[in-house]
Amino acid sequence: MSDPIRAYLVANARYHDTDFARLELLKLLAEDPEVRTGVADSFGDLDSIAGSDFLITYTCDLRPSEREAEALRDFVASGKRWIALHGTNAILEIGSKGMYCPRDHVTFMETLGSRFIAHPPLQPYTVTIADPEHPLVRGMASFEVSDELYLCEYYGEVKPLLETRFTGTFQSGYVENEWPEDEPRLVAYTHPVGEGEVLYLTLGHCCGKYDMRPIQKVAEVVRGSWESPVVLDLLRRALRWAKKAL
Repeated sequence: MSDPIRAYLVANARYHDTDFARLELLKLLAEDPEVRTGVADSFGDLDSIAGSDFLITYTCDLRPSEREAEALRDFVASGKRWIALHGTNAILEIGSKGMYCPRDHVTFMETLGSRFIAHPPLQPYTVTIADPEHPLVRGMASFEVSDELYLCEYYGEVKPLLETRFTGTFQSGYVENEWPEDEPRLVAYTHPVGEGEVLYLTLGHCCGKYDMRPIQKVAEVVRGSWESPVVLDLLRRALRWAKKAL
């Protein structure tokens, strides 16, 4: 008799509809009867994380302690895989000139391979395939999404899978809002850490009626790319990749 595949889901995303995203991810995980999933709202249970076969995170402004960040790095380096979604690499502060992401939590960001800096207002854009031979995106064609377009800085070896383009200045409350360089903006990439690997996918913004407080008392309900069959297929591929079945 085989043992179950142990997944560990951390869902706790400030300014996002965590309940919705958690449920959608659990439904996808439940499609495989071999997978048993532990669920948490923090990185605090290091023993459960270490005992899992793979990790998946849907977070925003969730700040691990240095001990937790080192444990996450060691988890991946041991040969495990981590699917990091949307705002996992975002730490948010509000200053006199607007919102920004401080350049701290270095171990955490280096393990992820990136740090969120800003995004223009939610809008439709075209996602293209950066590495058509990679099994995560093999056979996929360019597609349209309506989502937050993440602008990030990167650390270490980053292997682009999906990308889009953006140049210009925008008004969405972020301090770093001028991006004149015409270069690829990564939508998905892999990042090796020791014997393991991180898959980062920036898609997945969602927001409920009360999720933008205290910035906004009542917000528009947004489901974004969660309603895209292409993105759901991509998430299913990601889960197979995490199980080392792709």
